[in-house]
Amino acid sequence: MRLLYTKMKVFKFKDKIDSLPGEIKEILPPIHIRIKPTNVCAHNCRYCAYRVDNLQLGKDMDIRDYIPKEKMMEIVDDVSAMGVKAVTFSGGGDPFYYPFLLDTVKRLDKTAIKFASLTNGARLQGEIAEIFAHRATWLRVSMDGWDDESYSRYRKVPPGEFTKIMTNMEQFKKLGGNCYLGVSIIVDRENAGHVYEFIGLLKNIGVNSVKISPCIISNDGSENNAYHQPIFNTVIESVGRSVVDFSDEHFEVFNSYHALEDKFKKNYTWCPYLQILPIIGADLKVYPCQDKAYNLDEGLIGSIKNQRFKDFWFSNKNKFYMINPSRVCNHHCVANEKNKMILEYLAADAEHLEFV
Repeated sequence: MRLLYTKMKVFKFKDKIDSLPGEIKEILPPIHIRIKPTNVCAHNCRYCAYRVDNLQLGKDMDIRDYIPKEKMMEIVDDVSAMGVKAVTFSGGGDPFYYPFLLDTVKRLDKTAIKFASLTNGARLQGEIAEIFAHRATWLRVSMDGWDDESYSRYRKVPPGEFTKIMTNMEQFKKLGGNCYLGVSIIVDRENAGHVYEFIGLLKNIGVNSVKISPCIISNDGSENNAYHQPIFNTVIESVGRSVVDFSDEHFEVFNSYHALEDKFKKNYTWCPYLQILPIIGADLKVYPCQDKAYNLDEGLIGSIKNQRFKDFWFSNKNKFYMINPSRVCNHHCVANEKNKMILEYLAADAEHLEFV
């Protein structure tokens, strides 16, 4: 089986990796960009890092921000001209609440860029669902509650929202097309005992994969581990049983539930992934990663409010080295393990490469 969730994808882009230290004159475009088109979301998840006060992510976010339509079209034109390979829409808010998402993906569809999105699934209907089903590479729905009652409690939404989203996903798969539909189950102490049954329910409606991820409750890795310690073995057992009972050629269970401390500690002084997968926020500012988005004092690379993204990207390579992860990134980081692999690759002694 070919791997969807692997840290090794980036090594397919050797020219990009070799350009990262800045020792060659040419700045290459990012491979993949996350765009946060709006900060609006109708769900109010109690653990959402963009809404809670005790996590650094999103601390400077203004919920009113969104990317104007004309600017979004300019961004699409720029990333196409630059040779960016993929765009993912994420939050902030929910991309499907962005009023110009349909216009945006229609424009992207005329380029060579692959596109995907994260969503809560509430607006996965109509024409936007059609174009994602037939033209997007993947779509991932974030979930937590396992029935109408629990889902409403998690997200402060009216009763019946869970049923609506499950129906939306089932109907989405019936549209045909090749869009890979995944669900990310965010695990905490309340839903830990329902993981197995929920995975089975998702398989039954036609979802292609389920990713199991831990809820982040603190900027400190040891505090997160302590929170998950009482449920850790239960979740691991449930995921393992799900892999055996549910996995087949049409359905994957991916275990991203693990001890968290390794994603927090950093011992390197520059971030390779900043140049590989940057973030464009709804505030028209550029950030190094999703874990540093809307963090102006420690995560800001620059602004494209008054300049084109392509002009911003190819000017002043020093901006790529302003952020010192060992000093300002000792919190959750999805790119930490990838960064360590790339830095090790770049540090290989050229005189000894042949001794593999």
